[in-house]
Amino acid sequence: MKNQLALLLNELQGIGQSGKTYGRDVFDQERYDQLLIVTEKLMNLLTDWNEKQIQHYLYTDDGYATPKVDIRGVVFVEDKLLLVKEKSDNSWTLPGGWGDIGYSPFEIAAKEILEEAGILVKPLQLIAVKDKAKHHYPASLTYVYKFFIYCEALETTIRSGLETTAVGFFTQAECEQLNLSLARTSKEDISAAFTYHQHPENAVCD
Repeated sequence: MKNQLALLLNELQGIGQSGKTYGRDVFDQERYDQLLIVTEKLMNLLTDWNEKQIQHYLYTDDGYATPKVDIRGVVFVEDKLLLVKEKSDNSWTLPGGWGDIGYSPFEIAAKEILEEAGILVKPLQLIAVKDKAKHHYPASLTYVYKFFIYCEALETTIRSGLETTAVGFFTQAECEQLNLSLARTSKEDISAAFTYHQHPENAVCD
């Protein structure tokens, strides 16, 4: 599925969800309900999602539709970058995951690194915020902002977790040879992490 198509479906879902929350009368509600039904039919035709996935995507959230937040931790030891290998796709990524209610972005970064790589870290700096749709990631029906948080390792004895099969520290050249989990971490992200580590005055918000 192309990124442009994913964005259009995402817009339709967002209009329907927000409209159902703020629609002024019963006729508005009917129109927004119909918009979501049409979006559901389009998703059945244009995606490989099953009915349960589509229903969850369209109807489990409420209120004004806003982007989800994906938080990634950037940890270096001796100029090598920490990466974890995901069980779900057997590919490498910066440790991280969705933002959780009740936790700050820094707290989530530290929690995810501990769960996925087995080490304690101290988050130091938000180094980049990216609109996923405007960068080189696979198409996604979820609109996502990606936060990258630079962390100091408080220990170096790494181990895999429940969602990871391997963990390691890698040079930039070694990272270029790895099969990346591109929905989570792109080659651009890896390059930006090393650039920031070498020149910490640089930060990206786009």
